[in-house]
Amino acid sequence: METSPPGTPGDHVIEVSGLHRRYGPAGGAGFDAVRGVDLTVRRGELFALLGTNGAGKTSTMELIEGLAVPAAGRVRVLGYDPGRERAALRPRIGIMLQEGGFPGDLTVAETGHGWAALTSGARPGAGGRTADEALELVGLAGRRGVRVKQLSGGERRRLDLAVALLGRPEVLFLDEPSTGLDPQARAATWRLVRELRAAGTTVLLTTHYLEEAEELADRLAIMHRGRIVTTGTVAEVIAGRPSRISFELPEREGGLATLTVPQPADSEVRVEGRRITVRTTRLQAALTDLLLWAAHHEITLGGLDARSASLEEAFLAIAAEAGEDEEPSSPADPAGPGATDPTGSARRGPLRKLIGSAR
Repeated sequence: METSPPGTPGDHVIEVSGLHRRYGPAGGAGFDAVRGVDLTVRRGELFALLGTNGAGKTSTMELIEGLAVPAAGRVRVLGYDPGRERAALRPRIGIMLQEGGFPGDLTVAETGHGWAALTSGARPGAGGRTADEALELVGLAGRRGVRVKQLSGGERRRLDLAVALLGRPEVLFLDEPSTGLDPQARAATWRLVRELRAAGTTVLLTTHYLEEAEELADRLAIMHRGRIVTTGTVAEVIAGRPSRISFELPEREGGLATLTVPQPADSEVRVEGRRITVRTTRLQAALTDLLLWAAHHEITLGGLDARSASLEEAFLAIAAEAGEDEEPSSPADPAGPGATDPTGSARRGPLRKLIGSAR
């Protein structure tokens, strides 16, 4: 497998341009869940697609995976059109859906081996990752004999991941991989994803956990109402967003009027009773000014808290800014069982989607 570092010029494993996805009967009432998405993912990169529920993350992911047909636009994965050249592409990718939908009466081992039989790279002698190896990786080796319906929600997500890892795929698609996991299982999943990334696997994941993107992503994109509104590294997305300093003034004889809180350069000060919040793009300089002012007045700043700009704050601000410029859209991403594709036919459920694109 190629292990070139991410960012090699021109080495784009995933290329998407002008992507649209429309729900509802053709020629009838409906709405666009994906509206002109452009993105590229480099070889060996871990790229996170962020957005609130209904932003269009899963709808976009399914178009890139080849599990749905775009209304317009172009997708290439490893140079292939995932819709038209599925047979050539499928052995080289792994897909973890939001819900695998595996038969509940099968055991974990039966599920893994059943999918391995459908995955060319996981068959005996093929040299890829086997079912037993995949179950070991996700921590389900000790649950091999348990029926799927008896698994916890978090264990089912780990089984979904195991199936995606069969055959050692070059590109891995993970749709909200840590949803339903407890903190220990989530940390283990993050560790595994990092190891796969370090081994050269290209990963595209969707998540609404901002800390997941901060921990894992080389780059990320934020979606809002079917569009990508910003793309970059975490540092690039946060750049220019204000840091925050907050504290409480002490009780003083004569009241607060005797104190005038300074306003550092490039800062905004908000006063709510004794509670003061300063937002600034120059955190160190503003904090120094405030500490010098407090020392001069011989006062203690209660509950002093200084924080750099966070991805959460940037995410909320970017979504709010994008929302001010757009008309309301659908409140939810309808990707999933029961939704309709651009032709108006009912979409396949999760298990049928995977069977239809088996490797």
